[in-house]
Amino acid sequence: MNPPAAAQRLKGPLVWLDMDQKALDDAYDQLVYAPNRDQVHKRNVFNSDRVRARLGAPKRLAYGPAPIEQLDLFVTNKPDAPINVFIHGGAWRQREARDYAFLAEMFVRAGAHFIALDFVGVENTKGDLLPMADQVRRAVAWVHKNAKSFGGDPNKIYVSGQSSGAHLAGNVVTTDWSAYGTPADVVKGALLCSGMYDLKPVRLSKRSEYVAFTDDMEEKLSSQRHLDRLNCPVIVAYGTYETPEFQRQNREFAAAVKAAGKSATLLVGDGYNHFEMAEMIGNPMSLLGSAVREQMKLA
Repeated sequence: MNPPAAAQRLKGPLVWLDMDQKALDDAYDQLVYAPNRDQVHKRNVFNSDRVRARLGAPKRLAYGPAPIEQLDLFVTNKPDAPINVFIHGGAWRQREARDYAFLAEMFVRAGAHFIALDFVGVENTKGDLLPMADQVRRAVAWVHKNAKSFGGDPNKIYVSGQSSGAHLAGNVVTTDWSAYGTPADVVKGALLCSGMYDLKPVRLSKRSEYVAFTDDMEEKLSSQRHLDRLNCPVIVAYGTYETPEFQRQNREFAAAVKAAGKSATLLVGDGYNHFEMAEMIGNPMSLLGSAVREQMKLA
């Protein structure tokens, strides 16, 4: 898919695959391909308010010492229930867990706890992504250690994420958990929606204007390079109206997981752009909602 109303222009030197610098920059700029970003976010905020009105306010719990290191927990009434930990997107910039409550109702009604994480944005880390990855990993470890305190099953933790949140979720499922005091198979399954799994082309794009990429960061946070640590099945998804790079990243990650002899299911949302894909996660009848319910063995 090409950007809407793309003007003819003279192609410059190739920077990545068949793309020059402008094409690569556009491929990592969602607004070029999905200009309705703000409209979709307003829908998410609106529907999050409606879900809180129906379910009640979530429990606000701290998973770490920093003020931002907190989570929103929507509890189900089923004892020893499975848990879904959601990691939001937003180009690694800071957003709020409260704006993703619209996803919670499907899980709660089906007998699972739903957790949305708050974590630092790259604008507050001097461009470093490593603190964000550490925070979401510590959050998952906290959930495992504290699950029983809110009626959750520590042996049924699942992770989901969209966009840069799927990038972080990809790092969660390829974590060396010995550093966090949790079992290697702490995560039992993951939904990775519209994410990035190799940072090399991202580093070459204009995202390097606000992310201080280094060789160490690229290596450590490219989950596709660490599939030896993947211990759970993954659902990988993208939309047909996403940028060519986001489509490629998800196709190639799913293929790499399968080539490593591990379980990956690739789902394609026909007619969906990058921002619209996340809305499906909270819809039990949708492509992604039904898939994650099956993965978590929910009613």
